[in-house]
Amino acid sequence: MTSLPSSVDVAIIGAGAAGLGAAHALQGSGLSVIVLEARNRLGGRAWTVQASPEVIFDVGCGWLHSADKNSFVAIAKRLNFAVNTDLPPWRDRAFGEVFPERERDEFAREIDAFYDRVSEAAEAGEDAPAERYLEPGNRWNPMINAVSTYVNGCELDRVSILDMDAYEDTYFNWRVRAGYGALIAAYGASCPVALNCNVSLIDHSGKHIRIETSSGTLTADKVIVTVPTNLIADEAIRFSPPLPAKVDAAAGLPLGVDDKVVLALEDAEAFPKEGNLRGATMRTAMGTYHIRPFGQPCIDGFFGGTFARELEDAGEGAFAAQSIDEIADYLGNDIRRKLKPLAESRWGHDPFARGAYSHALPGHAGDRAVLAASVDGRLFFAGEATSPTFFTTAHGARDSGERAAKEVLAALLRP
Repeated sequence: MTSLPSSVDVAIIGAGAAGLGAAHALQGSGLSVIVLEARNRLGGRAWTVQASPEVIFDVGCGWLHSADKNSFVAIAKRLNFAVNTDLPPWRDRAFGEVFPERERDEFAREIDAFYDRVSEAAEAGEDAPAERYLEPGNRWNPMINAVSTYVNGCELDRVSILDMDAYEDTYFNWRVRAGYGALIAAYGASCPVALNCNVSLIDHSGKHIRIETSSGTLTADKVIVTVPTNLIADEAIRFSPPLPAKVDAAAGLPLGVDDKVVLALEDAEAFPKEGNLRGATMRTAMGTYHIRPFGQPCIDGFFGGTFARELEDAGEGAFAAQSIDEIADYLGNDIRRKLKPLAESRWGHDPFARGAYSHALPGHAGDRAVLAASVDGRLFFAGEATSPTFFTTAHGARDSGERAAKEVLAALLRP
């Protein structure tokens, strides 16, 4: 898209939602800007594919969470992307009798009571693993833990209650008909991006910051780093001089694993649109399924935590195989012939993500602010993990990029 310059005023590392948000915020500033992206596409962990002629699939993020406060809603309207405001199928649209209504209602009461206990404990100000607030012996505990793997990418023993309580959920969850990833790619189309440009070193020892990439070396006066925390913690991108506080903060905010699969569904008209399929299985290692999203002839599956990591390690096709087995267990063996794998994600094995989205380990809720803080007025940090209340979301990432860009502009105004 853009060739690599020898020097710029501001270099932005990563063309996900955060990097693109920063680039937009710097447009019209008079500064020379370049976004350096290791992938061959825009969007990072937001990615829409045409899984079949009839099925559009968001391999990454798919929901406009907290939509009444989500900055991508206005962007979607500006770019003429249709936004769907129907209720999500998570609680009230169960398909079949594999999870009877009476049991669904009981589970809803128990998980709400768990969240209330976590919130009450968080108000006391002392951090702890969320697992501590499961009611001992409660039959629903494995499924409450399963929901954590979907929401946090990990089980409750690895989740900080202070971080969990800080998340701002307004319970408005909308969708982009053409795909959230497609929206974010369109949002970035006007930004100056160098693709296939993997950054390995940020040397801030001299007057100008030197950036080593797979496409060559350039210098910048300011740098905004928006890469996932696992890359910083693993030092896939190195800083010279080292920044141990940033590495430690990133390690306290690891990316959990969440993955999606889409299966073509034959004779789809026999199934309801926007249905939810999840069994009362009393186990944490389980998928949850969305039947005919947008009326498409398919079923989406979602997996998280340790189970998702195990399926990733099992190789390509493992998510589809597990989904077909689980769906057949719920709906009968005849369904197998109606299901065909189309696409799946493996974010933990993605070299430029190494996970799905961040959670704070117990005792590390404060690491979000540590990671977000600038260094010497020259290095700035953004990404969903730096958002104080909208972490794990694409709009939280975008807003953090805008915040970092404003910090750059403020630094340039200082004598």
